[in-house]
Amino acid sequence: MLHILGRREDGYHELQTLFQFLDYGDELTFAVRDDGVIQLHTEFESVPHDSNLIVKAAKKLQQQSGTSLGIDIWIDKILPMGGGIGGGSSNAATTLLGLNHLWQLGWDHDRLAALGLTLGADVPVFVRGHAAFAEGVGEKLTPVEPEEPWYVVLVPQVSVSTAEIFSDPLLTRNSSPIKVRPVPKGNSRNDCLPVVARRYPEVRNALNLLGKFTEAKLTGTGSCVFGGFPSKAEADKVSALLTETLTGFVAKGSNVSMLHRKLQSLL
Repeated sequence: MLHILGRREDGYHELQTLFQFLDYGDELTFAVRDDGVIQLHTEFESVPHDSNLIVKAAKKLQQQSGTSLGIDIWIDKILPMGGGIGGGSSNAATTLLGLNHLWQLGWDHDRLAALGLTLGADVPVFVRGHAAFAEGVGEKLTPVEPEEPWYVVLVPQVSVSTAEIFSDPLLTRNSSPIKVRPVPKGNSRNDCLPVVARRYPEVRNALNLLGKFTEAKLTGTGSCVFGGFPSKAEADKVSALLTETLTGFVAKGSNVSMLHRKLQSLL
């Protein structure tokens, strides 16, 4: 769900949203350097090296911690770029937590989440690594325990501009705030969906196709579309039918992120 309650004086919007993780994502590899150099070795044509959130996260943590260490970073990019699925924010958070561990800084999650918020509104939830009901611009987090279904995620071959959606005059900006925890059933809508579906026929098509099998939802401002299923077998069956014409994947919902599970295994 993503409800938009109003626009703030700083131009951002007050939101209420529900975050959950997937057991599916990019994979980052780190190697500590002793010369202070931060180098991302995986190149992205559309994102210059120093503009990548991974590099920005590493440099901010290095500067604020005062460490003399550096890092070599590689990424196996699996998640679609510009799909609204949180790949960039997740990678930034993974960098913060990974380097905190490798550089032996000893920062707690509160401090890392505060630094993460300067990189993007969705970074703190990935730093904390637990499913959460979020308010504010997405940074005020209350841990929750929603069901963990299997998801079919469809990836329309279009990149949705978040700024474009949030500046659309037809966007709903006056949803009533939810005051009950957990989020009551029936409050699962995404206020961005009507605007995105009108502007992007590729997304509208994906919503219609997946909607034949389950309630189809938009993740963030899209472009990714998802729907839940009670078993992997059912999700795989629907995915096989839809991915003949659309790109997509099947993943398990998880209330604890894969990053935090990995970190726990290192302790």
